[in-house]
Amino acid sequence: MMAIGKRLKKANGNVDRAKFYALGDAVATVKSNATAKFDETVEIAMNLGIDPRHADQQVRGMVVLPNGTGKTVRVAVFARAAKAEEAKAAGADLVGADDLAEQILAGNMDFDRCIATPDMMGVVGKLGKVLGPRGLMPNPKLGTVTPNVAEAVKAAKGGSVEFRAEKTGIVHAGVGKASFSAEALEENVKAFVAAINRAKPAGAKGTYVEKVSLSSSMGPGLKLDVQALVAALNA
Repeated sequence: MMAIGKRLKKANGNVDRAKFYALGDAVATVKSNATAKFDETVEIAMNLGIDPRHADQQVRGMVVLPNGTGKTVRVAVFARAAKAEEAKAAGADLVGADDLAEQILAGNMDFDRCIATPDMMGVVGKLGKVLGPRGLMPNPKLGTVTPNVAEAVKAAKGGSVEFRAEKTGIVHAGVGKASFSAEALEENVKAFVAAINRAKPAGAKGTYVEKVSLSSSMGPGLKLDVQALVAALNA
């Protein structure tokens, strides 16, 4: 524990808590502070000026990061016949119909993303109490209920990230690994922030993106210069 304490103390010493960092400087600092014995995830947190308790202020969606997440994603697909073969060819880890539903009900939840063709929702709907609490229920708004299963599987495997605002209006996500190049991380952050901007709900009033911070799994958070970040997206 002493070694962890010393490491964190050193990392905190490299961060100016009062400073609002430019994206490039923040990424460089986060990478230099990521000294754990594993490849730390680089995480973003965005405080939004919304109240998710209202239906017209929900923020939820999916974004494909240009450089992936660095995480191995296991994908389950509900499909039959030709669509099942397409899913398998695209790299799905589990493919089935009623048999897959039975596996899930029996406790086999060894997957990170669940995709279904529209005709399978009668089967999938019965799994709502199991998949829903785990955030795995297929949803057409997220592109996980689709006839284009091959495309959806490839997106999930390639680095698509689901986001959803919490009750406090904060959105969290992993945007890569500390081992990624600074350029790759910057591109991923910009893609994620752009997706959040596009998802701005009709009911959001005043300042939409209030705060943005970046950190690694075991490192301190850095506040980003929001105005500069948004300006960079529009450049």
